Amino acid sequence: MGTLKSLKEIDVNFQQFCASHGILSIEDFLIHDVKSLVESAEKLSNSDQLKQGVNQLMCILETHHQPWMNGLALLEDRQQKKHYLSTGFESFDVLLQGGLREGHVTELVGPSSSGKTQVCFQVASNVAMKLGSVVFFDSGNSFSPTRIKQIATCVSGSAENQVLQQTLRNIQCHAVFDIYALMNILQQLKLNLKSQTGYQVRLLIVDSISSLIAPVLGGSNSQGYVLMVSVGYLLKELADRHNIAVLVTNHMVSGEGGNLKPALGESWKNIPHVRLQLSWDHASTSCVRILRHPHIASGTSANFMIP
Repeated sequence: MGTLKSLKEIDVNFQQFCASHGILSIEDFLIHDVKSLVESAEKLSNSDQLKQGVNQLMCILETHHQPWMNGLALLEDRQQKKHYLSTGFESFDVLLQGGLREGHVTELVGPSSSGKTQVCFQVASNVAMKLGSVVFFDSGNSFSPTRIKQIATCVSGSAENQVLQQTLRNIQCHAVFDIYALMNILQQLKLNLKSQTGYQVRLLIVDSISSLIAPVLGGSNSQGYVLMVSVGYLLKELADRHNIAVLVTNHMVSGEGGNLKPALGESWKNIPHVRLQLSWDHASTSCVRILRHPHIASGTSANFMIP
């Protein structure tokens, strides 16, 4: 994605209208409130032309996709640079043949109180203590430094202040309460990773992606769908280009026959490389089951304990 000027289909008058609202790039458009943009257009004499420009740009973004890669390129990508990050749960890592893979977006789905956030804390603590920087997006105001400290102490077997302080220092937490804030920070992170030599993020967590996306879905406005797909591709781009393991959580909703299914629908379903389902048997034992994986059979599962 680039500047609006790079899109030959977009009218110059519409570009100037967008520029007057501080919208110079496609990313600016995505994180702008389209409803307010339309309302501003309606006040002008050429409102029909401007609203047509909004719809046209939405259609262009809706068909936007990542360039295809041939089989050899995919094989080389798999063999080079991509490693696995331990989750801190031995059986979890064994199930995933090493842990969370760098370059992949892994989705953890589960009903309320199934332990998704606790798993995020465990993975974040393990990576921050042993490997390096973690970026944690907290959408529910549930990030707990005290819990991170408790897990780090349990994992390291030590209560040394130096170890705990370094672990907490390596976790950069952002409180985000809407999809626009998430897009904005992800774009800034993308720029930072490009421009800052030696700046590296090993793990990126979004807890939870569904609580940010669900409010903008539905209705006749396609902006929510475009935002969802754009966030998905941005996460995949960050993961692939910078060898980051991305972990997102998603809640579950009622489907046919009352059975629970992951939220966000079919369009989001194809975004994560790996989809895992978490459940809890109320006896302090959690179960993770593979719903989709590039090379591990669906339905395979493992039990683990959350400390």
